[in-house]
Amino acid sequence: MPYPSNSAGAFRPRPMKLSILTAALQELTPRERREADPDLAIEEWLAFAAEIGAPNIELSCALHPTQSDVPPAALLDPVANTLDLRKPFTAARAARVESAMRATGVGLSEIGYFDNMLAADEAARKVKHDLMLRVFDAAVLLRSDAVVGFVGRNPKIGMDANLDMFEEVFIPLLREAKSRGLTYLVEQCPMPGWTVSDSWHNNIAYAPGPWIALHRLCERHGVGDQFRIHYDPSHAILMGQDTRSVFQCLRDCGYAFLIQRFHVKGQVIDSRGIAAWGYGGQTMQRGDRDGDTPRANPAEQLNAWKKQTVFAEHELPGTARHDPLAYLQNRSVDWLDHQLAARELLDLDPERTYLVLEHEYPKARVQDKALLGPILAGSLAFARAIDEAAAAMYALQHEVLAQRGIPIQGYGREAYRS
Repeated sequence: MPYPSNSAGAFRPRPMKLSILTAALQELTPRERREADPDLAIEEWLAFAAEIGAPNIELSCALHPTQSDVPPAALLDPVANTLDLRKPFTAARAARVESAMRATGVGLSEIGYFDNMLAADEAARKVKHDLMLRVFDAAVLLRSDAVVGFVGRNPKIGMDANLDMFEEVFIPLLREAKSRGLTYLVEQCPMPGWTVSDSWHNNIAYAPGPWIALHRLCERHGVGDQFRIHYDPSHAILMGQDTRSVFQCLRDCGYAFLIQRFHVKGQVIDSRGIAAWGYGGQTMQRGDRDGDTPRANPAEQLNAWKKQTVFAEHELPGTARHDPLAYLQNRSVDWLDHQLAARELLDLDPERTYLVLEHEYPKARVQDKALLGPILAGSLAFARAIDEAAAAMYALQHEVLAQRGIPIQGYGREAYRS
């Protein structure tokens, strides 16, 4: 049993805690207002979260556009420095944010900073690591117990060499997290478009096999408890996986404890794109390079993401049609089974587990608060209802019926059979 059973057999469903990543609306506070008063962006996002029914936020941090080594025009998905750390995040700044949290009734699930921590260029990597350390310090001041981000990859060396680099440059980050009482939660996006090369897996922590290998390295250095996974089912769909099988794999290998929280984002696979290119996406004539020379224009470098976008499109939960055949083909997220499988197979307590809504559906990624608000409110309501349904099913089937010796009916979805 993943968490303490209800031995009395009473019906007590355990819903998860809902949150939303603030990159859903990058420029809620116009830059001309927030440049002089950076924490205004957090205050206004907390108020917006309350309006749309989000009880918590995942506070997005990023290098300021003037400091980033990746131009905004080359990015497929939104990043946001809602948390601006160009200046020290002091106790006074933290007190102001906490005051806004109390006023709005909106909490903080964690801070997210998504960047390549294994960047090949040493100077660029130092900038990213320095910001991550400031994120750690801000998390402590805001009484958060975790940050979420990527591991990344050095694209100039092979995967095994990246494991060596992980030990050399990433383990020290985990030591810093440990000294502050923090957990580093890794999102598993493979980031195929991060480079204009043919490399597809540009974040080495992309699936259970790599997670286990990395965790063993962490244990060797005494930071195993600091390395956990912030699971996003959209990336599993992108790689042809299904959530139940991923969770079963972890359980079979003795690593059901690794996944600690979730990003709630889907993926819709276009069968025509798969027929044309396969799961590796577009491999030639993308428009991101001439021969082996990357094009200088960032807008043309964006074409590297055709390794993904020719066959997949992100789903904001609730915006995709109910499609049972797509669920069985691993071409769309089966949200109800996702939430059931988490309870049945992972070592987690649902009532302490965050579900963080992440909005990257391109056609709905508008920056107008009035237009976007109802879209996000609807998606949050969908995520809440699906999780509540899964919580009710789990409590009824695995506690109430089990305590009375009554069998569960039917067969249900099985791992490794999609």
